Amino acid sequence: MTEPKIALVTGASRGAGRGIARGLGEKGMTVYVTGRTVTPGDARGWDGTVLPGTVAETAAEVTKAGGKGVPVMCDHADDAQVAALFARIAAEAGRLDILVNNATYIHHQLIEKKPFWEKELDAARILDVGLRSAYVASWHAARMMVEQGSGLIAFGSSFGASCYMHGPAYGAQKAGIDKFAHDMEHDLRGTGVRTVSIWMGPLVTERSAIASKTNPEQYEGFIATAENPEFTAHILYALASDPRGAELSGRTLIAAEIARELGVTDRGKERPSYREMLGSPPAPNPAAVY
Repeated sequence: MTEPKIALVTGASRGAGRGIARGLGEKGMTVYVTGRTVTPGDARGWDGTVLPGTVAETAAEVTKAGGKGVPVMCDHADDAQVAALFARIAAEAGRLDILVNNATYIHHQLIEKKPFWEKELDAARILDVGLRSAYVASWHAARMMVEQGSGLIAFGSSFGASCYMHGPAYGAQKAGIDKFAHDMEHDLRGTGVRTVSIWMGPLVTERSAIASKTNPEQYEGFIATAENPEFTAHILYALASDPRGAELSGRTLIAAEIARELGVTDRGKERPSYREMLGSPPAPNPAAVY
């Protein structure tokens, strides 16, 4: 593959998406960053406090990091807005090298210790913005990437695809995007376009900082070794740049483990894998039924 130059990170007003966009900016990339937040105050943490972050602020951070940030207000629950986003990228950049599917609906009860039927039904919206939205973005990206003969479609996933984490809706969304990477690879084989799903460890984000205070007995240990989201970005950049990355297409990878193989560190540090504690990604299944 040629050196990746144009990326799209969805759901990048704050959190993992913001850090991933910034990390790709550190590699000199032009990064389109999407989100719904254009003025602070639209999102709140687990304790009700207003969370910082807008798409414009993230884009500015990308530029400051050495790339070029392009903010785009986009609601990924709206297919028309997503179509317009990709049309804009095609018109302005002429190509897309990395898509990072990160946009996810975060329900305010996500980390509450309640069974799913005692949480609001609205928690299932993660299957709309988080699962379906990733399919829609990947559909548009594949059309661009197949034509150019290269590209990486990535999904930000977690160990919640294997173990119980935050309830069944969250788990189904993560397992679903892992399956997207697996099955899309089958369809994309031979086109030069790759797919991968990344199980990130605990991340340093605005919400995780609040979670460690809200549920210290559960989160403090994890936060002590939490990954910077830029770490994920550097892994994805390496996978997109390395010709050997094609061998990993369709796989679900644990960030800490594949980083060691690729020689990528998190600001000079290696991060632990939680495989033994939280589970393993599924092995690729070569069977195909039409």
